Parts: sequence; structure tokens; C-alpha cells
Amino acid sequence: MESQLRWGIISVGRISNDFVTALKILPASEHKIVAVAARNLEAAKEFGHKHNIAKCFDNYEELIKDPDVEAVYIGSINPQHFPLAKLAISHGKNVLCEKPLCMNLKETLSLVEFAKQKDVFLMEAIWSRFFPAYAKLREELKKDTVGEVLQVFASLGCPVSEFDNCRLKSLGGGSLLNIGVYCVQFATLVFPEERPEKIVASGHLNSDGVDESISIILTYKGGRTATLISHNRVELMNEACIIGTKGILKLPAMFVCPNALITPTETLNFPLPAALPGSTFNYPRSEALSYEAQETRKCIKNGLKESPEMKLSESVLIAEIMQTARKQLGVSYDQD
Repeated sequence: MESQLRWGIISVGRISNDFVTALKILPASEHKIVAVAARNLEAAKEFGHKHNIAKCFDNYEELIKDPDVEAVYIGSINPQHFPLAKLAISHGKNVLCEKPLCMNLKETLSLVEFAKQKDVFLMEAIWSRFFPAYAKLREELKKDTVGEVLQVFASLGCPVSEFDNCRLKSLGGGSLLNIGVYCVQFATLVFPEERPEKIVASGHLNSDGVDESISIILTYKGGRTATLISHNRVELMNEACIIGTKGILKLPAMFVCPNALITPTETLNFPLPAALPGSTFNYPRSEALSYEAQETRKCIKNGLKESPEMKLSESVLIAEIMQTARKQLGVSYDQD
């Protein structure tokens, strides 16, 4: 069995740059980028030249059909996730797709079922799950460190309302789909495989009809609650807390990409991977995108079709919660 995972990169936006730059941290014997595709050839060639990628396409299907490509990373705008992932899966490719996996619950269910039919690996790229701080958090929860968990808080906000992909409905804009998904995944991490008994959401829409802010309360049986807030116009505390009968576990800012975990007795620090000299990233701590790439390779090389830390059933639950919440605000997309 060849140990090297051969990647194809779909789309050449900011997140794709960061993912590819983070991949360079990992051993060349384990990861190789063999191709990149963009909507126009010049953009693909520019990206390929920057990152030393030999094959450059102006057609996503050409990349997907390339026999050298074993797994594709999809970093496109949100509405393209479902059709591109489905196309890749139809050609037997393994898929790591940026969050949100799809635009709504219907697309998510369809894509998950299709991946199972085609017997390929599929994962929503919620990179948070693969940070050492998250691994330690799960360990502390299993140890019952804070007792019975009754309350979860998570907030994520940053002033990105002027970016088209966050602002425009046609591009899959909205606070919830673009950043609030991280708050929702935190709740589903703490209360795994559990549907809330009640979902209540409120917020504000922008002039294009997508949420620029949203506050969600998830009510679970047994007196448990999750309070989740995301905002496109202001910087929030960007922390996540798990509050139990014996204390608090806290991921400080940024809880999405944490380098520390605060327990009732200590603060644990986790150094991030060291980027190669001269590396440039668009987003904070993007060197840690290497963690999800490692997880993808490990799963594929071990014959797994999903990650045990980011199950497909959980992506479905996240999609269900987000769809229920945004529809209470009156946010609908063409895909609905």
C-alpha cells in the first residue's frame, strides 16, 4: 500500500492557499499535491507556480478524472460544495470538503448517502476537531472532570460583513453557514449524537436577506442547554465553555483553532505546528490545517470511509440544526 496521499486542490481562494501551505509542513513521503483546478487557467497556473504543483486545470472535472488524484480538497464557495463533492465522489475520489459540507439538510443527506454508495471517504473540514486541545477536551469530558454538563456557551464573531462570500445570498453568505457552524459543532461535540428537544433562534438579516448575526438556544433533555452566538459585524469573545456541576472547561479565543485548554485546576498549552520559513497564510493559525490533512490520510490509508472524530452523522445533525435555526430568521437559499 502506497503511503503517500495524492491530493487534487479544487478552487484557489484564500483557504485553499492556507491548506496547501499547511500541507507542506507534513512529510513529502505522506502527502503530495499533484493537481490544482480553478475557474480560469491563469489563476490555476499562478497558484500552481506559487506552490510547485505540476498539473493545472481550468476545469474541475478534468482534475477529478485525473487518475493521479486520490483525494480532493474542496475550498470553493459554499453553494459549490455539494455539486463538486458529488462529482468527485461519482468518480471514486475521496473528499475533504470545507465547511459547511452543504447548503442545507437535503443536500447533506444526499451527499452522505452517495459517498456510502460509492464507498469513498468523505469528511466535512471542521479543522477544530483535530487540534490537540480538542483531543484533551474530549479526554476531560470522558473523565467526568467537570461533572454533569448542564450548559455550553460558544461565541464567534469577526467583522467580515463586507466580504461577498459572507454577505451575498447567491454565494452562500450569512453568519451561521460561514462561522456559526463552528459554534454548532461545539455543541454537538459535547452532546454527541443527540438532537436538541428544542431549537430557538433570533438575529438580524442584512439587505441581501442573510443573517449578519444569529443567537441560538439548543435545549436538551435533563436540564441541559447550549447557547451559541455568531456575528459578521463585530468581534465577539470567541471562546467556548463547558459548564458542569464540578467546574468549567474553557477553550479561550480562538476556540475554533485553540492552543490552550483551561480546566478547573490548570491551563494546558499546546504549541501549533511550525510552518516552513517564508510561509504566508490568510487566516490565523492556518498552519494547523495540517491536522485535518493528517486525519484524512490516516483514515483513507486505514480503509475508513469517515473520521471517528468528525462523523458523517454529525455533519447531518449540524446541517439540521443550522437549517432549523436560519429558517426561524427567514433565511432561505436557492438550494432550499
